[in-house]
Amino acid sequence: MKREIIQTQDGSTTIHLPEWEESYHSKHGAIQEAYHVFIKSGLDLFPNNPISILEIGFGTGLNAFITYLEAKKKQQTIEYVGIEAYPVLEEEALQMNYVVELQALEEQEVFSTMHQTTWEEKHAIATNFTFTKRQQFFQDIDDVAQFDLIYFDAFGFRVQPELWSLEIFQKMYTALKTGGVLVTYACRSSIKNAMIESGFSIEKLPGAPGKREMLRATKN
Repeated sequence: MKREIIQTQDGSTTIHLPEWEESYHSKHGAIQEAYHVFIKSGLDLFPNNPISILEIGFGTGLNAFITYLEAKKKQQTIEYVGIEAYPVLEEEALQMNYVVELQALEEQEVFSTMHQTTWEEKHAIATNFTFTKRQQFFQDIDDVAQFDLIYFDAFGFRVQPELWSLEIFQKMYTALKTGGVLVTYACRSSIKNAMIESGFSIEKLPGAPGKREMLRATKN
């Protein structure tokens, strides 16, 4: 499938798949979407607490890198696991302009390391940040009560509805600790209903620029 690197409206880049008319991030702004959905609506619920995060759709590494920067700024201990069924090529990922756009030139090595480390192994990126990449289909996730927070950043329902099914959200519910939270950019009724049927309590929140609403789900 053809892949293009494009610039989004906030100046940050993403990968676009013309055949699907789908991008890895919002065309309205990759970085601002990541901060709005995953940091402001997710990570900020756990101030200063050591937490474990599961990312569904590691992709270009943007969410992981921003989370690392937040952990460093807040001196917060984070154990981060990113799952990706079809990894982005290293040379593609390293063309992303996130380090420059985030004014984090001193952290270029960290961003590169995230894409160069071996899969299926835990790596200490910093004294307060461990990082694991797992190449895995989302349907095969079998973690039980391991995570405080899930970043659910799969491709959209329009192109991959199977990733937004009751089966998947049941796995997400099982993977979270009691009181754990899942955040996602999406707010389709069928997604909300699948989350509720899985046992989640649901909140609709204002969406990132270009989207009216997003969802936050909590494990009771």
